[in-house]
Amino acid sequence: MSHYQKIYETSAVNTGGRSGISYVENSSFQVTISSPKEMGGDGNGTNPEQLFALGYSACFNSALEVVLGLEGIKAKSMITQRTQLFKADGPDFKLGVEIEVSVDGKSADEAKELGEKAHEVCPYSKATRGNIDVTIIGVDYDASKEAR
Repeated sequence: MSHYQKIYETSAVNTGGRSGISYVENSSFQVTISSPKEMGGDGNGTNPEQLFALGYSACFNSALEVVLGLEGIKAKSMITQRTQLFKADGPDFKLGVEIEVSVDGKSADEAKELGEKAHEVCPYSKATRGNIDVTIIGVDYDASKEAR
């Protein structure tokens, strides 16, 4: 079994749940939390699913960059991560995830294959494995979707 050494730790605080404030300690990052309109909220803030999607997409793209480096591929990559919230009877909720992987100059099939390799090393993927259904989808790179 591998021995892991902690290289970073952060902490976040929330008051008010889905109608509150969340912030990262020792940072200026703070967000208003609200439920989306689809769940009866005002939708004026962000919600836990959006924050999860932001974190997972960044972590997954970092893992993909590691895979690209190991394969000797120098190309831009883009991840579009969709987080879905499902509800069953009673207070039973579950997340689902779709991850679109695109690599400039690579086909959708090649991007999917690289994404599946990234899925094996991404810390978010490791943390959610067996708990959340994750679908990896390869797509063609679309430069018009690059950060605004």
